[in-house]
Amino acid sequence: MARRTKAEAAATREKLLDAAENVFLARGVANATLEQIAKEAGLTRGAVYWHFKNKAEVFRAMLDRVRLPFEEFIEELDEPDRKENPARAIRLACIEGLRRLEQPRYHRVHSILVYHSGGLAELDSLAMQKEITNEAFDMLTTYFNAVDQQGQLRADMSPQTAARMLQSMLSGIFHDWLRYPQDYSIQERGMEMVDTLLRLICTVKVS
Repeated sequence: MARRTKAEAAATREKLLDAAENVFLARGVANATLEQIAKEAGLTRGAVYWHFKNKAEVFRAMLDRVRLPFEEFIEELDEPDRKENPARAIRLACIEGLRRLEQPRYHRVHSILVYHSGGLAELDSLAMQKEITNEAFDMLTTYFNAVDQQGQLRADMSPQTAARMLQSMLSGIFHDWLRYPQDYSIQERGMEMVDTLLRLICTVKVS
């Protein structure tokens, strides 16, 4: 019975987060209420407060479901891809990250983070975006260091500069695509750009 109750609680939490995505996207985080989230989920306000203290906690939990942890993408690759060809590992991680962004949930939540999360005092969305950016930059730098140590990075290119170039390029296309997602596939166009950049800065064939 306890196991079933725990499973039901987890299912209710997921249902509330699904509802929060719709409400935050439609109304913005600052204008949304917990009552609206509960109504969207077909639950009571008490169910919301059982799982979350406030809107900021709902938002953080919603974001955690779609965080794009670059390190996890790389850890999922085969061992040879990570150690023998770190440049290829970077490319494969980019493919997976861009693929996930095209999934509806990832698209919705990142749109909320970038365009609909301002105006709530207890939620610093810019700081959250900066945290995600810094995490990605640190991991890219780590792997470009490995590329450099194997002599596979251009001699006039530092790992930090390579990481910054790739991150800036991905960030640019990401924000452009969020505004006009119907115009193109971020996975297809993003990988064209990633492959071009890796050919320019790496001394080995990556794709």
